[in-house]
Amino acid sequence: MALATAGRRGAPSVRFVLLKGADRRGFVFFTDGRSRKGRELRASTRAALAFYWNRLGKQVRIEGRVAEVSPAEADAYWATRPRASQLAALASRQSAALASRRALLARWMALRRRYRRRPVPRPPTWTGFRLVPASIEFWTHREHRLHERELFVRTRAGWRRQLLQP
Repeated sequence: MALATAGRRGAPSVRFVLLKGADRRGFVFFTDGRSRKGRELRASTRAALAFYWNRLGKQVRIEGRVAEVSPAEADAYWATRPRASQLAALASRQSAALASRRALLARWMALRRRYRRRPVPRPPTWTGFRLVPASIEFWTHREHRLHERELFVRTRAGWRRQLLQP
């Protein structure tokens, strides 16, 4: 899914992340909290998601507030990650400048040796975020650009449905 955030001065940033959970509470993804997206999510606590399926002619846009998942949730997901990915997360300071790829690979190899016979610990900076939707828009492609758009906005009484013009 595409995740859009904004910096302190309002500059937008978008990137793709893996959706790792979706339920009544919201949409969950994981990252290094020191990354650009982690810093922006903590600073503004608002974000947007977009899913797009070209073959189906469908898109879903979600906007809402973001909250960090509990350490227990982060630990539970961490335990399901492939070992090599755990090591990569430990080796990398996501979004920071990198002197060389060789240095990153050397760090990863050193960590692989260090944790050869032990579980790889979750770094305290590696966490998850849950986007709690305030609005969800479903878009369906139609001929002549007469697309269907259906918006659901969360209210105190529940979800309010509204059709939008294309």
